[in-house]
Amino acid sequence: MVVSVAVVATLLLGAAVGLLIKLPGSDSAATPAADSVDVGFSQDMAMHHLQAVQMANIARDRTADGNIRSFAFDVSSTQLEQVGRMKGWLMLWGQPEQPLQGRHMAWMTADGEHGHSATATTSAGSPMPGMATSEELAELRSLSGVEFDVYFLQLMLRHHRGGTSMVRYAVDHAGEHAVRTLAESMLKSQASESEYMERLIAERGAQPLAK
Repeated sequence: MVVSVAVVATLLLGAAVGLLIKLPGSDSAATPAADSVDVGFSQDMAMHHLQAVQMANIARDRTADGNIRSFAFDVSSTQLEQVGRMKGWLMLWGQPEQPLQGRHMAWMTADGEHGHSATATTSAGSPMPGMATSEELAELRSLSGVEFDVYFLQLMLRHHRGGTSMVRYAVDHAGEHAVRTLAESMLKSQASESEYMERLIAERGAQPLAK
């Protein structure tokens, strides 16, 4: 019950921040178009983040390692607040929470025709780079102890790395200042978190996933 209330509160906080984008000081009076980088990034990164939150919540509840539990809590709370922001923007712009016809990452191409096909890091069964498949999530849930901790870190590290191309593209091409600022914040925090996960994985005698 307490966890559920905290999740709702975090989402609402993020959404409230997101709604501020159209207050005085916004860099554009025009609403971003459905095929814009701002809309596409908000749709796709919200979905990408929600899987990270899912994995982090599993780790927070199951790991016996205090460092990993604390890290998982930080990932969950940070990314959930960011999801609230992006969903708040989409609501303001009158756009759906998911891209039409599941065309993920089409906003990253000049003509919008290729979607994520230009990215080599997308695994079969994953809509975007770095995302775990349903089979991988099932395997994570089946593990315990150090094996669980290592696999969680491996999946989360791949998840962070996989989303980097999307975040960098938003930094360079988003039209709204607030979107670019959020993307820049993601780049910095996830780079630091990735270094931390690499160290934790190495300390446990393991290696990052190949892809």
